[in-house]
Amino acid sequence: MRIAQVAPLYESVPPKLYGGTERVVSFLTEELVRLGHDVTLFASGDSMTSARLVSVCPQALRLDARCKDQLAQHILLLQRVFDHKDEFDLVHFHLDYLHFPLTRREQLVSVSTLHGRLDIPDLVPMYQEFREMPVVSISDSQRKPLPWANWQGTVYHGMPLDHYEFHPQGGDYLAFLGRTSPEKGLDQAIAIAKLANMPLKIAAKVDPADHEYFETELKPLLRDTNVEFIGEIGYPAKNEFLGNAAAVLFPINWPEPFGLVMIEAMACGTPVIAYPGGSVNEIMQDGVTGFVVRGARSAADALQHIDKIDRLKCRQYFENRFSVERMAQDYVAIYERLVKREPAPLTLTDGVLDWMKLESPSSTT
Repeated sequence: MRIAQVAPLYESVPPKLYGGTERVVSFLTEELVRLGHDVTLFASGDSMTSARLVSVCPQALRLDARCKDQLAQHILLLQRVFDHKDEFDLVHFHLDYLHFPLTRREQLVSVSTLHGRLDIPDLVPMYQEFREMPVVSISDSQRKPLPWANWQGTVYHGMPLDHYEFHPQGGDYLAFLGRTSPEKGLDQAIAIAKLANMPLKIAAKVDPADHEYFETELKPLLRDTNVEFIGEIGYPAKNEFLGNAAAVLFPINWPEPFGLVMIEAMACGTPVIAYPGGSVNEIMQDGVTGFVVRGARSAADALQHIDKIDRLKCRQYFENRFSVERMAQDYVAIYERLVKREPAPLTLTDGVLDWMKLESPSSTT
């Protein structure tokens, strides 16, 4: 099959440091090539891939101080995709909704994986207008705000089994990996570590949008002698950082669409202490891959029993559910159905079919 993968330009594919979406695009692209598909990757020029690379900018936009208008670069990206559209059986977008008007006009065979949160009121009229667009969720919980959208399936993220090493023994510290934005709960992670009287190592990205929050709310908390702020790290540094931890803290306070760090920790054999929200109860198995708890006190109490979590079972759970092979197979099944113009099967879970009946917009299609 001739497949185009269209990645955001903010990070390279794969990203050099932080970047969940671009990392998943990289895993998927390389696996599709391995399976024998003819794959073209549209991404920044510093991307590394075995597919054919088409770029519109020399490097990831977040790392390019010369770039002042990131939207302009993405408009160029879309033009390049549509310049080549006749070369593909299907185009797989990872840009959310930016391409919808062009895709509709060109009647392009496409699918879009939605990587972000969907519980934003402004999104409702936009997705209603373009409700014929085939979309894929990365967790069942992600689609709840838009149950009537043209969902083609849920495809959980996957990684190569050899990307992270299994660590049979953890260390004595807790790990936090992610962004310093309020919804990721770094303040809660610090509170948990303090209550548990355990060292906390923080590998986190400070986005410009989160700079004020970091300076005013988080920096004072980092003065604790038991807290070490490492900053933003990438692969392979994450392997040792996650694998040598006693547990990874994931105390979110938002509807997490997926949470790649949870499966990265599982791949290392490291248990996760997570707050419920969004995808957490789909990705985690409470008591097997760690503990799902409510609040810092409960998290600290759970850490007293962290040695009861079998690190090998964490790794096996990752291998059984979150391999790149499974992810690619799921997507190929969707691609083939869309190319044949077959409808999506009605196998939605968690009551989504009921929500569709109750919450579908009254407008006709």
